[in-house]
Amino acid sequence: MNQEETKLHFALIGAAGYIAPRHMRAIKDTQNNLVAALDPFDSVGIIDSYFPDAQFFTEPERFDRHLDKLRRKGQGKVDYVSICSPNYLHDAHIRMALRNDAHAICEKPLVLNPWNVDALQEIEKESGKKIYTILQLRHHPAIIKLKEKIAQEANTNKKYQIELKYITSRGAWYHYSWKGKTEKSGGIATNIGIHFFDMLTWIFGDCQQNIVHENTHDHAIGQLELEKASVNWLLSINRNHLPEEAWSKGQPTYRSITVDGEEIEFSGGFTDLHTLSYQHILNGTGFGIEAARKSIQIVHDIRNNK
Repeated sequence: MNQEETKLHFALIGAAGYIAPRHMRAIKDTQNNLVAALDPFDSVGIIDSYFPDAQFFTEPERFDRHLDKLRRKGQGKVDYVSICSPNYLHDAHIRMALRNDAHAICEKPLVLNPWNVDALQEIEKESGKKIYTILQLRHHPAIIKLKEKIAQEANTNKKYQIELKYITSRGAWYHYSWKGKTEKSGGIATNIGIHFFDMLTWIFGDCQQNIVHENTHDHAIGQLELEKASVNWLLSINRNHLPEEAWSKGQPTYRSITVDGEEIEFSGGFTDLHTLSYQHILNGTGFGIEAARKSIQIVHDIRNNK
């Protein structure tokens, strides 16, 4: 059997999106092959840098038909579908993957609402295929180190004091795109914050109280009470919220997490996290549906908090 025959076949939905190149790179880095891609926008020349032979579709119906034909042929059937589409379409695209007898690898948020998690678990059981989600911060060395440190301290009565600030400047285009529409993106907390909430519950335990102070089109501020921590958080896409230290360096993004006043340095080390995520998925140790539930509940409650 030659090397080409041992490669797994991937399809990708959302090829023109910001995050898609990281998935293409992860597929290539894990020695596998992208055979088909879908996006309603045809500015996808990035595919040539990774998989110039991949078939490309702008219509989901024809893409779905192509996957079905490959499945029926038996040869070249797609093994995994990587999903990088807008948040509100994740549920439908995961179902499309499983209908075509493929596992799904979905960007965060897996879905927008907690009840969608239950429905997907039923479909996963029926199909015999797995649904994986990308929770890349759980693979970040600094975050793993923090989790190990907190576990070792194991003082059951201790409440850590955490400050989370994430400001990532976005222009006017953001509000005109699907990301600026709460019903499609889930709002600021979902779109830019869900992986932080996942990471915090992974380390400091379940959410016991979820207080929202402000939740607008460009920022959100609140407080989480976790089992082992009190978290004050601020998420923003407004560049005017950047601190002076970021302005002075011309940095459009500011990311800070302090635990009991001590800064957790994790600004670097992000470039390979998707490849690492794919390696874990292909080894059978990837994060499944249940891993995503807590953070989906948190952002759902933030979105609906009056």
